[in-house]
Amino acid sequence: MKWLILLLALACAAASLLTCLRAPDYMWVWKLAIAVGEFGHWFVLLPLGLAGLAALTSGGGCRAATLVCCAVAVAGLLRPSGSAWRLAETLPEKIHAAFGGADSGARPFSVRRLYGGEGQPQVAVTTEVFARPDGQELKLDYYAPPFAKDTTARPPCLVVVHGGGWDSGDRTQLAAWNYRWAAAGYAVAAVSYRLAPRAIWPAQRDDVLAAITWLKANASRLGFDPSRLVLLGRSAGGQLAAAVGYGAHDPAIRGVIALYAPHDMPFAWSVSREDDALNSVKLFRQYFGGAPDTPARRALYESASGQLLAGPGSPPTLLVHGVPDTLAWDRHSERLAARLQELGVPHYYLRLPWATHGFDFNPDGPGGQLAGYAIGEFLAAVLGPNPPGRRI
Repeated sequence: MKWLILLLALACAAASLLTCLRAPDYMWVWKLAIAVGEFGHWFVLLPLGLAGLAALTSGGGCRAATLVCCAVAVAGLLRPSGSAWRLAETLPEKIHAAFGGADSGARPFSVRRLYGGEGQPQVAVTTEVFARPDGQELKLDYYAPPFAKDTTARPPCLVVVHGGGWDSGDRTQLAAWNYRWAAAGYAVAAVSYRLAPRAIWPAQRDDVLAAITWLKANASRLGFDPSRLVLLGRSAGGQLAAAVGYGAHDPAIRGVIALYAPHDMPFAWSVSREDDALNSVKLFRQYFGGAPDTPARRALYESASGQLLAGPGSPPTLLVHGVPDTLAWDRHSERLAARLQELGVPHYYLRLPWATHGFDFNPDGPGGQLAGYAIGEFLAAVLGPNPPGRRI
């Protein structure tokens, strides 16, 4: 019995290290990293229980080793919550220094939310076809704010672009966030785009632009303000959001939000490997039709690079990335932030020391809470006062 307890304690300690170290290149380990990073405040009950059992059933060196492992596990599993608590102390000041706007008074982090959650509000969702390129129907899901249309003060629209390595995923990805943003008073349009390898760049850019054009044309019917848009994307969608937001030169695009995304595609190619968790070499070949080994194809890579498209007049930008991200190196967001600093573009880079790719799977976890707060304050700053609705 005592050896089984020690083995379980060792497993807990090893798993908890994923909040400090980048996970090995195995997909299941990456998913475990999300679990321990964003649900560790629940999992901590396991090593605490094992420590209690060890104190009752073990003795000598075995008990000591078990207790040490349990202590490591508890520290690692609680690290995200502790880090989030510390970041929350200065986050409001930093966000408002970057973008201005009035402080909403919302709390960036709450221990109560870790265990109680906010639940999923109910809002009306309709599915619309916005384009038919190559005979393929492209759809978006429109989440309407839950209050009557007001033609004198229509809400702005958040355009959400999904991730998935450009060859998978769809507009329903992490829909819980879309419900929350709509409940906060924003119109939300989650869009699909053509996937690689059937479609290569710039098809995906053209699809997002087509969605924006369609939304503007139908804004009166849907009930939002077409002159106030923000693009938000995760991972591959973050690359699209930045490339479209910076490249379109559309004054209606008031901001860009990119979570754990690459932004310099030649650089991303240079650090990609066939043996990483995603086989990123394959993903880039699918997305662009090959390697950037000819002038024409390198130009394609550059045209998809928000970092290379950014200019002094680019929209304000919020970047969110975890340091031990296994699937997208946090250096991507760091480099874009440095470029925006050079250009004088208002921006803020929320760097999460424990978080991995997809950390916002849990909107009420440590990373989800901080990201949600930052996004809410960013939207209010670049789009105007927060519309009627609950806080994000």
